[in-house]
Amino acid sequence: MTTTRTALVPLPAPVARIATLAGAAAALAGTFLPWTWTSEFPGDLTVTGYPGGLQILTLTAAVLTLLFTLTGYGIPGLRWLTPGGTNSPVRLLALATLGTTGYAMGAISYELGGVVNLEPGAWISGIGALVAVLAALGLPDDQPLPDDGREATVRRRFRNSLAAPSAPRAKALPSWAEILVIAVAFGVALYLFTYGIDIPTEDSEQFIGFLITAAFAFTALTRAGLIARITALTAKHRNVTLAAALVAALCFPFTQDTAEYALIGANILIFATVALGLNVVVGLAGLLDLGYVAFLGVGAYTAALVSGAPLSAIGVHFPFWAAVLTGAVVSLVFGVLIGAPTLRLRGDYLAIVTLGFGEIFRVTVNNLNGNSGPDLTNGSQGIPSIPDLNLFGIDFGLTHDVGPFTLSRPANYYLLMLVVTAVVVLVFRRSGDSRIGRAWVAIREDETAATAMGINAFRLKLLAFALGATLAGLAGTVQAHVNYTVTPEQYQFAGSVPPNSAFLLAAVILGGMGTLSGPFVGAALLYLIPAKLQFMQDYQLFLFGIALILLMRFRPEGLVADRRKQLEFHENDEPIDVPEPRQSEDSGAGIAKAGA
Repeated sequence: MTTTRTALVPLPAPVARIATLAGAAAALAGTFLPWTWTSEFPGDLTVTGYPGGLQILTLTAAVLTLLFTLTGYGIPGLRWLTPGGTNSPVRLLALATLGTTGYAMGAISYELGGVVNLEPGAWISGIGALVAVLAALGLPDDQPLPDDGREATVRRRFRNSLAAPSAPRAKALPSWAEILVIAVAFGVALYLFTYGIDIPTEDSEQFIGFLITAAFAFTALTRAGLIARITALTAKHRNVTLAAALVAALCFPFTQDTAEYALIGANILIFATVALGLNVVVGLAGLLDLGYVAFLGVGAYTAALVSGAPLSAIGVHFPFWAAVLTGAVVSLVFGVLIGAPTLRLRGDYLAIVTLGFGEIFRVTVNNLNGNSGPDLTNGSQGIPSIPDLNLFGIDFGLTHDVGPFTLSRPANYYLLMLVVTAVVVLVFRRSGDSRIGRAWVAIREDETAATAMGINAFRLKLLAFALGATLAGLAGTVQAHVNYTVTPEQYQFAGSVPPNSAFLLAAVILGGMGTLSGPFVGAALLYLIPAKLQFMQDYQLFLFGIALILLMRFRPEGLVADRRKQLEFHENDEPIDVPEPRQSEDSGAGIAKAGA
């Protein structure tokens, strides 16, 4: 089989690189000129010399395009940017510049009534971005197009132009340098997350532009090999990575001036923590649970009943630690009671039973209103007016000053939820790395083979089910206080507002089943995007379905996949980077078989 390495657009490589630089520079220069004449468009794009709103995103994409284009000249100090592909990142970043600029021009024309509302700055950036894309398509491909007898269509050649070889193993750096790289990476991630969450909800145009830029830029960094390098460092220094992630999350509420975004952050943590608990059941043990949100409701209702709410039928007021333990234990009991008779089922049958349990829980708490059943949960009205917590003399319902920073009520609960999340992460990590975790993985891959090897599959599946229920109940006890009230409608299988069972399962699949960071990535995306794009609320489930279809088609292993899933879904792709087998110093005999 022969291969060909040709550019999609027939241009000499030096000319294509110069034209890419010129186009990106023009797009960059256009951001310093007005894009429209009126400030009615969000972001105020009327100022000369000071980019704002969508102009900042175009400016960022253009700067990255310039930097990665210059790496093609082998300039010292820039070579570390492209350990993998060299030209495919340039094409993706040029597409990011064009996509963001084109979307901005289209949004201005649509909202203000035509292209006549575009000022010269928008045209300069748009034309420059288009030139950059066309010229970038003239750069040589990073890997040749296989000549396997199939027709080299334009679509196939375009897809190949965006592909890149895997980055080779990096040379080992001093430990302090590697830790510094991890800290910088998390600092950049915190800044980007804060930037995205701070975009006003009414400025949905800017948030969509942010998503376009971030998606193309992340793909470009992946093709360049930088994401693989950072992933290797985080895998090497796992404890340092967890500490850096915790510090970055701890800094988030101190970056917020309003309570609105701190509340979004607290809800994302609740959503992510419950998704991580579901990851024990689905990702590690391979049990498809479609009613998992019911365990979150069990914890929330238990906390509401024992936390001194005025309409609580029990009329007791436990301290928070006792309420947390009560909610976790009750969820554990429900997990065992539901799992014991059902976990002998497999696959679709287990999914149907768990779906039924989720709906039974919602209907039951809806009927415990004193008319259809005992007066315990106040029916569809739920249990309102759940009092704020008071821990160590700190009233979580009040604002508190920490140096020059002011922490609002949602920020207080965000920090509390961060502690709960840290506990859940510790439990997930320790259980996943234990003998029990390896047995769960064996059951997930092949339950019959695992049973034949002496693993008590039923007992271990019941343990996974009970542990997942306990972690969900733990998060539910905090959710009850954050939301002031609990109602049956909060715990549906599917709905427009997460968390619900469908969104929790999607967060695990989207992020990456069986991974630690995957559910956090999936939960953040699935909660933040609907919260920012409220004008799409009527079409949310439709768009959600389309997103899942695209994910299953192009990245079935999830955004943050472990090595096992990558090998499973991409076993026919390019070879995996495997170290050479070592040789015995005494005899020189190879140990290739052992290495394999």
